Amino acid sequence: MTQNASPNTAVSTAPGTPGMITIARHGQPDACRETMLDWRGYEDWWDNIYQPSSLVAGQDAPDGLKAAAAEAHVVYASSLQRAIETAQFAAPGRDLIIRDCLIEAELPPPAMAGRFMAKTWGVFARCSWWFGNSRGRESRVETEARADEAAQMLVEAAQHGHVVACAHGWFNRMMRPPLKQRGWKCVRDGGDKYWSYRQYVYRG
Repeated sequence: MTQNASPNTAVSTAPGTPGMITIARHGQPDACRETMLDWRGYEDWWDNIYQPSSLVAGQDAPDGLKAAAAEAHVVYASSLQRAIETAQFAAPGRDLIIRDCLIEAELPPPAMAGRFMAKTWGVFARCSWWFGNSRGRESRVETEARADEAAQMLVEAAQHGHVVACAHGWFNRMMRPPLKQRGWKCVRDGGDKYWSYRQYVYRG
């Protein structure tokens, strides 16, 4: 399944001005989100099926993301396979910079009764995690610190030209506040679906 998108609007970069930062969500993973599970089953699904998953076959990056990657002097990807494959589709033949700091925020499920689809557990887990239930995994506070670190990495890279990063839906959203704090404005918001991407320019 491929999500089509219009090519990105060109943003001219004056000498000495940082390049544009494009942050993309990965394509559709090969992991069934409708599987019925209890909370322990969901935890196992997250660790052993979703997190290591590749992309569903037959996908391709949208034209706008490919155009951004073609203009980028560097292309980053999180160290999870679905993000790496997304970057490979967006920038075929390019050397990628793989960084753990771009991986998705954890989704530890609350220990509650019942069997639900994996995607429903994802909602429960994100709400629970947001309010402090990390169950020994990376907490919201720790992930916010990592998002700040990742945003700084992209900002520093953008001092040398356009940058593309292929990462994950929730974590990409968590990089928005630190980018804004550093003077970066979102000029294209493609939402949070698979293959979506946002683009930021420096406004000072």
